[in-house]
Amino acid sequence: MATKTSSTRQTALITGASSGIGEALAHNCAAAKLDVILVARSEGKLKALAESLAVQHGITARVQPADLSQPGAAAQLHAALQSKRCNVDVLVNCAGVLEQGAFTAMDHARHQAIIDLNISGLTAMLSAFVPGMVQQGHGRVLNVASVAAFQPIPTLASYAASKAYVLSLSEALAEELRGTGVTVTALCPGITATNMLTQAAGANDKLSQLPAFLIGDVEAVAAQAFAACMRGDAICVPGVINQAAMIASRGTPKWLVRRIGGLLGRKAL
Repeated sequence: MATKTSSTRQTALITGASSGIGEALAHNCAAAKLDVILVARSEGKLKALAESLAVQHGITARVQPADLSQPGAAAQLHAALQSKRCNVDVLVNCAGVLEQGAFTAMDHARHQAIIDLNISGLTAMLSAFVPGMVQQGHGRVLNVASVAAFQPIPTLASYAASKAYVLSLSEALAEELRGTGVTVTALCPGITATNMLTQAAGANDKLSQLPAFLIGDVEAVAAQAFAACMRGDAICVPGVINQAAMIASRGTPKWLVRRIGGLLGRKAL
């Protein structure tokens, strides 16, 4: 644990904090003087980030390595924090995995990995931590979905479906928890400059040819997401292009959305 002086500051738990949007959100939380609990599989990266955040922002940063794709991992994390009397006031569910390619070209394990982390792991985190927030009468939840949640996307079929689940669950909980003091925000970013994009482009060089204006800046995305979460907005879609795509997908007949998605998806293969 990297720590400065103890205080009565609120605490944010960030999953997927070792890189990308999760790491950027950890910086946002620390800059807002929230103590942070950093969760990911990479303990070394988390420790380095914790030290940096503690020194830079004068907050307490804890490291809790965990593989949230494993059954019981969220419950074990919750129990470990309870034993340390560490309450979570802000929960950021950013851990996720992306697989791009033809559905039939991927083996079962790759599809299952998406389900285990993006769906099962996120749901388990909500189940473990949200009841305590409701009991204490306050809390903020930020679930990282994707602009892909708004429409089916060939070549990202399982990933987009998993993010549609995240969006639907987040919107339902936002209404279910209304009046409890706990808010739920779904972040739906477009293509963002992260390690996830780099890895996907490494597997498919057509992704490296995307125009720069379509790729969001990770710090800007995280800043908008953090602000939306603190306000208690139900949905945050960073970027004008992504907002237009979201509006178009919701106002366009489903058959046409499928056809357009099919045409674009096949070009990515």
